[in-house]
Amino acid sequence: MRVPPLPSVLVAPRTPVVPSGSSSSLPPLHLACLQDLAQASDRLEAIAQRTGGTVMRDEERLVSQILEQVRQDGDQALIDLTERFDGVRPDPLRIPPERLAAAWDATPSPLRQALELAHERVLTFHQQQWPQDLALEGPYGERLGRRWRPVERAGIYVPGGRAAYPSTVLMNAVPARVAGVKRLVMVTPPGPDGDPNPTVLAAAHLAGVREVYRVGGAQAIAALAFGTASIPRVDVISGPGNLWVTLAKKAVYGRVGIDSLAGPSEVVVIADHTAQADQVAADLMAQAEHDPLAAAILITTNPDLATTVPAAIEAQLVDHPRAAIVLQALNSWGLIVVCNDLEDAARLSDRFAPEHLELLVAEPETLAERIQHAGAIFLGPHTPEAVGDYLAGPNHTLPTSGTARFAGALSVETFLRQTSLIHFNRAALEGTAAAVVTLAESEGLHSHAESVRRRLG
Repeated sequence: MRVPPLPSVLVAPRTPVVPSGSSSSLPPLHLACLQDLAQASDRLEAIAQRTGGTVMRDEERLVSQILEQVRQDGDQALIDLTERFDGVRPDPLRIPPERLAAAWDATPSPLRQALELAHERVLTFHQQQWPQDLALEGPYGERLGRRWRPVERAGIYVPGGRAAYPSTVLMNAVPARVAGVKRLVMVTPPGPDGDPNPTVLAAAHLAGVREVYRVGGAQAIAALAFGTASIPRVDVISGPGNLWVTLAKKAVYGRVGIDSLAGPSEVVVIADHTAQADQVAADLMAQAEHDPLAAAILITTNPDLATTVPAAIEAQLVDHPRAAIVLQALNSWGLIVVCNDLEDAARLSDRFAPEHLELLVAEPETLAERIQHAGAIFLGPHTPEAVGDYLAGPNHTLPTSGTARFAGALSVETFLRQTSLIHFNRAALEGTAAAVVTLAESEGLHSHAESVRRRLG
């Protein structure tokens, strides 16, 4: 059944929402709504590319300078740059392990129990991810295989800034430890008092991280990539961060491995007539409160949600402690799309390839089978994306900005490397020699062919 026609572009009610006790300078909510699928597709493409442009090129030049400064001056550069960007001198850089234990001991009991539950569930899920080694025997008795081994050193980046992220500690440290990484190094920005958030330190202790350095930003990525007198060079860097961190990871990739180039967070909610407006509003706001660049998108077959959801958002903004961030994100990168059916909704979602996809529909399992591109799919009304952020079990470090078309979640394999094993006997070499020689000669590689001939002469 087709939905009633709507104007091609709508906006939410324009009455300003001013949370209690906040400044009246907060803007009103203007949440764009589209029904034309071509326009919606173009808008989704623009949202996916929201961090590009000349500003990023300018930032890339500054990041390059920071990387070179750390490569040249090591610890001194880390101290100077942290003082410049964070306003504190992290001297010494390392936080002693006993400080981590003290942070855990000082954690209030309800929070400690929540962290323990999250740690247990994330650990249990990731313990099932270890890939199996492969061993085969070929037609001539040759043995072929593949084995997995952990990297020796891994660095995890835990962001600071607008919020503390103990969940990021667990989501990065747990798979690294399950993989068997021998040395796990964590970097995280210091707060105004010179120390990282105590709950972040407590989570590090719980996850078995004993080597933590109070340094963040591009300079922290440089330290992990190049090594300094205090911070060892690692083999793999994982963990999300701001634009500078992402650009630094991009610049050092190849010198070290990285998990991904994380962009701003994003959610797509596909909702039908069964969805409740207040729940949809809360889920969109849960994404928007991360960052002014966060994207929150509703794709619905129920045109009533185009008006009831913005109204619910306005109601929930009252007294919201992060109202300014939510409004900036929704006004810039929020979107409602009204579709004729769930097939159109699925096509739009796949075009966007969201980091998080919620299916608030009558038959979420059926729709999930139709979806091809998403970092994580949350099925049904009792699965808000927040459970995935904290303790469902699967990793919350997910592909963003459309990269779910070819990438997936951080996993145990992020911290593993695979090695091929090849053991030919004489019969196998004799049986394949002619083909190897022919192929080598077709490429003009004489010694490749000769290396086979001389074994069989």
